[in-house]
Amino acid sequence: MTPNEHTTLVLGGTGRVGRRVTRRLIERGVNVRVGSRTGEPPFDWEDPSTWAGAVAGVKSAYLMYYPEVEWPGAGDAIAAVARLAVDAGVDRLVLLSARNQDEAVRCEDAVTSLPVEWTIVAPASFNQNFDEGVFLEPLRHGVLALPAGDNADPFIDAGDIADVVVAALTEDGHVGERYELTGPRLWTFAEGVAEIARATGRELRYVPITRDRFADAIVDDGAPREFAEPLATLISEFFDGRNSSLADGVERALNRKPRDFADWVAEIAPTGVWDAA
Repeated sequence: MTPNEHTTLVLGGTGRVGRRVTRRLIERGVNVRVGSRTGEPPFDWEDPSTWAGAVAGVKSAYLMYYPEVEWPGAGDAIAAVARLAVDAGVDRLVLLSARNQDEAVRCEDAVTSLPVEWTIVAPASFNQNFDEGVFLEPLRHGVLALPAGDNADPFIDAGDIADVVVAALTEDGHVGERYELTGPRLWTFAEGVAEIARATGRELRYVPITRDRFADAIVDDGAPREFAEPLATLISEFFDGRNSSLADGVERALNRKPRDFADWVAEIAPTGVWDAA
C-alpha cells in the first residue's frame, strides 16, 4: 500500500493516540480524514447519524471508541461503525483494543468477523495518562489515588502505539495480526509516581483506594455518577493484576524495543507539566 492511494479515517484523531497517528500518516503523504465532533464531516460516537458520512469515500480506518473500548456498549457501537465502513468500501480496519477486557473482546470479534483486512492493537496503560489524562491533576496536587492496589503494569508510550497503528494502516505484513503492546518492564503505580517525583524534585505519593471511594471522589469533583461508576470499574479491573505481564507486540510489529517509562518521564519532566497546581 503506497501513500496517496486513498483516504484514511482516524477516529479520535484529536486524542492521545489519534493525533499521533494523524501526524505520522500526514508525514507519509497519506490523505487523512480526522474523525471527531469538529471534523469535516463530523463524527460523534453519541450521534449515529454522523457515522455513515465519516466513512464515505474512505479506504482504510483506525477505529478508536470513546471514552474507552472497555466502556459498556462499546462492542455494539464498534460493530455498527465497522459494518458501515465495510459496506462503504473500506478495505482495511485497525482497531485500538485493550488487554484482557470482555467488552474489548466483543469489539475485536465485531471487526475480525467482517470481510475486511484487519489488525488488532491491544495496548497496556498509556504513559500519557500521567501527563495528558486522568492522572495529571492528582499528580499536580501531589497525590495519585487509584483503585489499583500494588499491582504492576507495563506502561506503554502512545508514540509506540501510534507507530504500530500506522504500520498496520500503510504497510503489508500486519493483516490478521493481534498485537499486544507493552513497555519493556513492569511498574507499580508507587514506582511510577516515585520515578516522576525523582525527575521533578517534588514530593509525590501514590495511595491505593477502593473502587467505591474512587467513584465517590470522581463525583465530588463534579462528574456525573453514571460516568464515575463505570470509570471506577474499568480502572479497578484493568489494574487488578490481569495485565501484569509483558508482551512482544511492539517488537513483532516494528522490529524494535518499546520505549521505557523512565526514559519518557525524563523527557517530559522538564516541560513543567507536573509542577504543583
